Amino acid sequence: MNPAPAAPRPDVTVVGIGADGWGGLADTARGVLAGAEVIVGGARQLALLPAECGGERLAWPTPLRPAVPGLIEAHLGRRIAVLASGDPMFYGIGRTLTEVLGAPPRVLPHPSSLSYACARLGWPVEETEVVTLVGRPSARLAAVLHEGRRVLVLSADARTPAEVAALLCDRGFGPSRMRVLEQLGSERETVVEGSVEGSAERWDAAPGDALNVVAVECRRAPGALRLGAVPGLPDSAYEHDGQLTKRHVRAATLGALAPAPGETLWDIGGGSGSIAVEWMRTHPSCRAVSVERDPVRAERIGRNAERLGVPGLKVVTGAAPGVLAQLDCPQAVFIGGGLTAPGLLDACWEALAPGGRLVANTVTLESEALLAEWYRRHGGELVRLAVAHAVPVGGFTGWRQAMPVTQWAVVKPGPPPSPGSVNTPSGAAT
Repeated sequence: MNPAPAAPRPDVTVVGIGADGWGGLADTARGVLAGAEVIVGGARQLALLPAECGGERLAWPTPLRPAVPGLIEAHLGRRIAVLASGDPMFYGIGRTLTEVLGAPPRVLPHPSSLSYACARLGWPVEETEVVTLVGRPSARLAAVLHEGRRVLVLSADARTPAEVAALLCDRGFGPSRMRVLEQLGSERETVVEGSVEGSAERWDAAPGDALNVVAVECRRAPGALRLGAVPGLPDSAYEHDGQLTKRHVRAATLGALAPAPGETLWDIGGGSGSIAVEWMRTHPSCRAVSVERDPVRAERIGRNAERLGVPGLKVVTGAAPGVLAQLDCPQAVFIGGGLTAPGLLDACWEALAPGGRLVANTVTLESEALLAEWYRRHGGELVRLAVAHAVPVGGFTGWRQAMPVTQWAVVKPGPPPSPGSVNTPSGAAT
């Protein structure tokens, strides 16, 4: 029996286009668009093309991502050109098409808004932080605010500059210098500049062009809380009711968890969410789920995540281990509360793939005995963390000892999973 013929590969070319439209395209890009039978893009991008591009024009539907496979399938066998703003692989449709097609399409990039903005500002691209607020909450910006840093914000629309200015003032960066660069690369290119303080109201009253990026040179206000780039933020950075892994123990705990880009953490017994928050702050691609059975604390975790720049933190209200089966599997687990709950350690250990890390902290003798038993069975590292703070003693100064914390940290043995494999916890749907 002859094998079935392979399905035809879609003929897709992605063409980056700037605000300067057809005039800014290279001959190769013009040739692709002129010869395309179907041209797909946003309404604004399609309007930039001249009449000589006679292919059928299709505007992307909303939401875009679910529509892509069906749209490509409907036009198999035809030459398809997809328009993208600037560089299609820079927060653009190029990534989505690569995922849908299973291989990268042909891509003809145009200078991105990042390249244009850095060229206008004289900023080195490699030293410029980029945050996109297209379809994402403005709170993400808070995670990259540090004295002296240069940040480019990719705007969702004309209202974004006002949102950025308001957030900077709220997070203690009101003295920052802010510039809004509109219609980059076109004849209508403009730059609007001003101090951040007081500018949110100005942009709210008279928003500029929807096609803009916001450039921020960060300056922290005197007296504003300083948040570093490594775990161990000040305790005062968090809203809490006393259920908080304190700063020095938190730094040691994150060191044992060893977050890496793209990894997922389960933070069980979240309290104030500090471990999950600082895990996610280590890299934009880090993900975390904070499990907290108290609804009031769960809401507080969400507020802390928003305030500290990681609004993507997922908060699950419920008791472990019961709620764990519904979660995506982690590369690391932290247990900060509920250690003696029946089956909790077993469920966490089962969920971890080989090479996954588990860290558990406790201050009680009962939980300490449990950790000692697991240490005897699985090895790892069992340590006691003790911190003392200098406090006034009459007219002198002495030490006040905090409750010591027993910490067990272990790496699950065995070969790590192959790339792309999925680890599913016991009881989870497959």
